Amino acid sequence: MTLVALCSLKGSPGVTTTALGLAAGWPAGDAPVVVECDPAGGDLLARFRLDLSPGLVSLAAAARRATDPDLLWQHTQRLPGGLRVVVGPPGAEQARAALEQLTHDDGTTVRSWTDMAGAVVLADCGRVEANPLVMPVLRTADLVLLLAQARSDALAHVAMKREALGQWSRALAFVLVGEGYRDDEVSGELGIEVAARLPADPRGAALLRGVTGRRAAPTRTELGKTLASLATRMADRVVEGSERTGVEVTDTELTAPALHFTLPGAQGWPECPASSGNGGVR
Repeated sequence: MTLVALCSLKGSPGVTTTALGLAAGWPAGDAPVVVECDPAGGDLLARFRLDLSPGLVSLAAAARRATDPDLLWQHTQRLPGGLRVVVGPPGAEQARAALEQLTHDDGTTVRSWTDMAGAVVLADCGRVEANPLVMPVLRTADLVLLLAQARSDALAHVAMKREALGQWSRALAFVLVGEGYRDDEVSGELGIEVAARLPADPRGAALLRGVTGRRAAPTRTELGKTLASLATRMADRVVEGSERTGVEVTDTELTAPALHFTLPGAQGWPECPASSGNGGVR
């Protein structure tokens, strides 16, 4: 049905947390599921004390021979609150072996079980550096969200990869996380439209990470509300099957085109103002 991939280039801007928040805030009527496709290994097993199986490893093994429309659902587990997830193994070796099996055909397998399940799949691809194991996921996704903290080191990596990023996805949106440089400063320096900005909200991030003792609904926090709003706009424009060559998230809707990289040679960034924080999403 719909495949949305999330990734980053540097640091820990909260890719997994964002994927969970988007799924939690996805409009009623659709069936979201978070799939951990991080070649470095998944985090959900440890965060929520889940089992290794069912999960990505069992899904990869079953995908070799099964064409059951319910294949994806058979390898999910439920988080507290009911959200379905496909848990990635915590070790990189197992994670890469599973992804090798699922992406060996340029992403056709991932795309096919997404469509068969009739699901909104949010693929947590973690930190990518043109990793061949996740490239098929990015290329076949209906939308790719690239997350980066609004800080010098993270943005320098985006600047260095700006030309390659255009080849990773047909529909890529750039999302800033936390405090730091303003959206207009980033756009002006990199020539990149900032699609959305996630607030620095440690409490909201902690709730989405399943921190023990926190009982409030994540969707009622500042971060949760922002992600729910973003999920609604994505659903309106992506899930309904609108044909587009690229996607850019604005304050009101998802519109074309995708990111444009126009800066002719930025090698680095000046230091952020001392008053800027480093964000609260992890």
